[in-house]
Amino acid sequence: MKPFRYEHADTVAAAVTALAEEPEAAYLAGGTNLVDLMRLEVATPEVLVDVTRLTSDRIEELPDGSLRIGAAVPNSDLAADRRVRRRYPVLSQALLSGASGQLRNLATTGGNLLQRTRCAYFQNVTTPCNKREPGSGCSALEGHQRDMAILGASPSCVATHPSDMAVALAALDAVVCVQGPQGPDGELRVPLTELHRLPGDTPERDTVLRRGELITAVELPPPDFTATSRYRKVRDRTSYAFALVSVAAALDVADGGTVRDVRIALGGVAHKPWRAWKAEESLRGAPATWDSFRDAAAAELSQAEPLPGNAFKVALARNTLVATLLDLLEVAR
Repeated sequence: MKPFRYEHADTVAAAVTALAEEPEAAYLAGGTNLVDLMRLEVATPEVLVDVTRLTSDRIEELPDGSLRIGAAVPNSDLAADRRVRRRYPVLSQALLSGASGQLRNLATTGGNLLQRTRCAYFQNVTTPCNKREPGSGCSALEGHQRDMAILGASPSCVATHPSDMAVALAALDAVVCVQGPQGPDGELRVPLTELHRLPGDTPERDTVLRRGELITAVELPPPDFTATSRYRKVRDRTSYAFALVSVAAALDVADGGTVRDVRIALGGVAHKPWRAWKAEESLRGAPATWDSFRDAAAAELSQAEPLPGNAFKVALARNTLVATLLDLLEVAR
């Protein structure tokens, strides 16, 4: 690990200013991802600005029934919160499916959203990687492809986003609150579905956040049918593995057996949590049946462009989505 300077800011504004003024600085919260990358010398910040105690570590209920989750809330606390477990079970399930209990105790809500890909080529500084070193090439295109993207990738990068929590938040229409150099009166509100970027020609940019901007909270809208929600994760082993494919879904079925509303997001298949807009559109107003679920999955995955080494993910994503919706249908009845 290369030497670095540690700074502890007293306020959010001071932290934002410190990062904006230091071109080689990075925010430090739980550190469960950043410290690993520093050990590998994938990340080599010259300054770490500690923001652990600057943002809220509480989950607050707002007057309209929404929940405001402080960026410093540990993943373990968020997963265990009774309001989350009852109103948004998909989020609790997603958190519990990721990492170990020890890591969840350290990892924060804001940091979880900003974790970087676990692509083996990104983490290996001896191999070309456009995300790590723009213009060097993408080793995965001719290398190990099993874990790579099938949706939204580009010739520059086929890596996938690793967060389980972010997939659930994408399905829940969460909003990310951001503080930047514009000052305390200029809080930005970014829909979770718009926070992360597809790779395009600039895969080194994971999110739309600008230099110095800091996530301060995440807000969940008031619950509607999100109590009928589920997270299903398919991985190579049960414990501590990233998703090959995951599905976060919430389903609302009318008395006549018609899909009144639905929200779906996929993980393990793209450079960002993938909101399945086409599948949702296909299902609204359709009968809640196996055939409709399969047709919706096919509509979403019609845009898939798998690599030779991960073509199996198309069928895996389709079957996982159908199985998740069938499970929810049983709960809704």
